[in-house]
Amino acid sequence: MDDKRLDLNLLVTLETLLQELNVTKAAERLHLSQPAVSAQLARLRQLFDDQLLLPAKRGMTPTAKAQALQVPLQQALAEVRATLTSHQHFEPWLSPLTATIACTDYLQSAIGIQMIQRLRQQAPNIKLSLCALQPQRLAQQMRDGDVDLALMSPSEAPLALRSKPLFDEDYVLVGRQHHPKLRDNISLADYLQLEHVVVSLDGGVFSTPIDQLLAAQGYTRKVVVSVTSFLLVPELLAQSELVALLPRRLVRHRSDLTQVPPPIAATGFSVGMFWHERNHGHNGQRWLRQQISAMAFDE
Repeated sequence: MDDKRLDLNLLVTLETLLQELNVTKAAERLHLSQPAVSAQLARLRQLFDDQLLLPAKRGMTPTAKAQALQVPLQQALAEVRATLTSHQHFEPWLSPLTATIACTDYLQSAIGIQMIQRLRQQAPNIKLSLCALQPQRLAQQMRDGDVDLALMSPSEAPLALRSKPLFDEDYVLVGRQHHPKLRDNISLADYLQLEHVVVSLDGGVFSTPIDQLLAAQGYTRKVVVSVTSFLLVPELLAQSELVALLPRRLVRHRSDLTQVPPPIAATGFSVGMFWHERNHGHNGQRWLRQQISAMAFDE
C-alpha cells in the first residue's frame, strides 16, 4: 500500500460502508452524495487491491478482506477520535453537546423530567435525545455512535460496556385511589384474588417472574391484562379495579393511586449507567455522566 495515497476520510467512509452495507445509507450518514461515496469506494478498492464490497440482492456483501479489516479499522478510528477530542475542554454554559440516551419508557417517565431539567439548567446549549432501549442492538448502536449512554438494568447490559451504578428500585402494589381491597397488610390470599395487569415489553405474555415465584409455592394469581408499556398502566389502574406491581419511582408522585407493600417478596432491580469506550475520554460525555451520577433520584 502506498501511504502517500492514504486519506483518513477514505477510512471513515470504509468504516461506514462496512456498517451499512449500502452506499445510499452510508452516504446519508456521511452527509455526502451517493456518487461521492461510490467514487471513494472505487479509490478504496484501488488502495486495498480488493473489491471490498460486492453487489448483493439487498445492499452489498463484504469480501473476506473487508471482514478482516472491519474490527481493526473501528479500533484505529476510535483511537484517532479519542485523540482529537480528549484535549477539548467542555464549558457547560458555553459548549454545545448533543447526546442520545437510551432507556425504557419506565425510566423516561420516572427520572426523565428530573434529568432533562437538571442538565438543561447546567448546560443551556445541550441537546438531548431519549430513545427506546433495545438491549439486543445496544452494543452495535454504541459502536456506531447512534447511542451515547444507556440507563438500564445491569443484567441486560452488554458485558463490554463501561458502567456505573445509579440506584436500586423496588416494587409497590398499586391500584386506584381508595381501592377497597388494598391495604398495608394485605394478605396473600386477598392478593391472589385481585385482577392484575402485567407489562410484557415483547407483548402477549401473561406470566412474569412473579408468577413463576408464586407457581413454585403452589399459588396462581389472576393476570387479566398484558400491555407493552409501563406508561399505560397507571392510567389504566386509576380508572378500574385492576392492580399491578410497579416500580416505586414510576408512581411516587401519583396521589390518585393507592400504593401498598406487596404481600410477596417481589425482588427489586438495580439501574446503572452504561457507555462505550469510544465516549469514555470525551470531556462533554464525561461531564454528562458526572451530572447524571450526581442526581439524587431517591428524592
